[in-house]
Amino acid sequence: MKKENKKHLGRRQFLKKCAKAVCTGLLLSFVEFKNVWAKQVGNGDKSAERKYAMGIDIHKCIGCGRCADACKKENKVPREPHYFRTWIERYIVPIKGEPVVDSPNGGIDGFPELKGDKGILKMFFVPKLCNHCAHPPCVQVCPVGATFTSRDGVVLVDPKYCVGCRYCIQACPYGARYMHPEKHVADKCTFCYHRITKGLLPACVEVCPTKARIFGEVDNPTSPIRRFARLHTITVLKPSLNTEPMVLYAGAEGMVR
Repeated sequence: MKKENKKHLGRRQFLKKCAKAVCTGLLLSFVEFKNVWAKQVGNGDKSAERKYAMGIDIHKCIGCGRCADACKKENKVPREPHYFRTWIERYIVPIKGEPVVDSPNGGIDGFPELKGDKGILKMFFVPKLCNHCAHPPCVQVCPVGATFTSRDGVVLVDPKYCVGCRYCIQACPYGARYMHPEKHVADKCTFCYHRITKGLLPACVEVCPTKARIFGEVDNPTSPIRRFARLHTITVLKPSLNTEPMVLYAGAEGMVR
């Protein structure tokens, strides 16, 4: 009996040692994981864990142009035509034929009334801007690292490093970049980064009279963007490119590109 007790005791000790070793290994793996994660997001800075996204409800957009105008004023975008960080396109779908898209002065001044609209099936407005892709082609082609993705997922341009080569402008599949005529550097939408880092909304979202634009943190369950995604069927522009845009559209049809 004593020999059997010793055997049982030996097995228990062996199992305890195994369990202790497994727990120690798991603990070390967890600590190692935390260290790697801290390096990726900036040494545990909670603000770095945020990921921002914008939602656009096409059904609510009335094409007033206030968003484009507010963007120019807030971000000191040149007032001349053809320079926009965000703009509005009008899609005119005829009963017969192909859809027609126009955007006079980016939609800032509104859109002229259509004459003889009996042959028109429907019409709607689509706000456009930089899509702040998770896999941005513009970042990949920048030869000096001036275009980069911030720790919270916003694609930015550092004008101090930009050499004006225009590679990023050509690489952007959404036509969302332009060459600043005075600074001679690439410029584009930043989600009003100087505002959102202070807890404010982007200027275009703040002035929208119909709340067609929604903005928030993707990982925050109480964020407006999370509610927007739950209540609508979401699509993105040019999904076949696998850029994983962070601008989400509700009500966008297949003709919207």
